[in-house]
Amino acid sequence: MKLVLASTSPRRRDLLGQLGVTPDRIATPDIDEDPLPGELPRVYALRLAEEKARAVSRDADEIVLAGDTTIAVGRRILNKPEDDADHRAMLRLLSGRRHHCLSAVCVIDRTGTARTRLADTIVTFKRLSEAEIQAYIASGEGAGKAGGYAIQGRAAGLIRYLGGSHSGVVGLPLFETRALLVAAGCPLG
Repeated sequence: MKLVLASTSPRRRDLLGQLGVTPDRIATPDIDEDPLPGELPRVYALRLAEEKARAVSRDADEIVLAGDTTIAVGRRILNKPEDDADHRAMLRLLSGRRHHCLSAVCVIDRTGTARTRLADTIVTFKRLSEAEIQAYIASGEGAGKAGGYAIQGRAAGLIRYLGGSHSGVVGLPLFETRALLVAAGCPLG
């Protein structure tokens, strides 16, 4: 049996390595990641994970794994910042308050059955000064990241509380991922 990782994220590859798993193939899913009108963050994250998994080709001896990380403040979904102004607005919104990092995983087994799981992690940033926000944006670290931050880097020093899956905030909740891979018959290292 072979594993296809439907993601080009080096973080997801590294996290899989912590489970002793190396993907046999990496595929880039091409999907529309815009939320549907009125779509709630949990539903959105699970939908994207499954759509990403279904968007890549799969041979009969392959299983596919895909994930999505969504940052939510209430019902509001914070995607990747479009520019510095958007990034600044996101960090101001997250400053001093808690939010949810929803990390969804989907595994499609050899029979074509899709199974999904969701890790909901509560994250609280310290109250950020304008200088801290500007310095973080200038670092470039949060560009291209959901919610505009990367917990595995400088943002770790700005987070006052984390309750849930640290690996989920990085990009792949390992407990949920392991359970789905075992259910799909994937041998773990």
